[in-house]
Amino acid sequence: MRNTRALAAAGAAVAVLGLAAPAATAGGDHNQPSNIVALPSVIARGGQMTVTVDGCPQGGTMTSDAFRTTHLTPVRGANETSRGTATIKEDARPGSYDITVNCSGRRLTRPAAFTVIGGVRGGLGGSSSSGATSTDIAIGGGLVAAAVAGGGLFWMRRRSERRI
Repeated sequence: MRNTRALAAAGAAVAVLGLAAPAATAGGDHNQPSNIVALPSVIARGGQMTVTVDGCPQGGTMTSDAFRTTHLTPVRGANETSRGTATIKEDARPGSYDITVNCSGRRLTRPAAFTVIGGVRGGLGGSSSSGATSTDIAIGGGLVAAAVAGGGLFWMRRRSERRI
């Protein structure tokens, strides 16, 4: 009987502590930014990126070396979340960048939140800008000469078959 009472008392104590612990932590700061998510996490210069911040119910601002200071607006229906869209500067250097968020006077920085990649040089397709070299011209001329000679032999052979 003694073991049953001790077990019941321990179970009641655990239940009371289990219910009191979330209440103690929930009474803290509601305006404390806690999580910064940047999507896409890898982006090219000039692209747009969406940043979502938890624990920022009244909105705020976000800054980075890769984009101008941008406003965060509260998301309706979401619990203490704000969101903003930033455009990456055209002159941003490739590499990792931090995001600093300011919500209700509280700051949070997420190091290496996203990566800017360099632009792609298009239009050349691997070609040289100096034109065809003498080797290229010799190879092309040889192929054209072989095609003409082969065509001539084929034509002459067909012509001689008709006379027989």
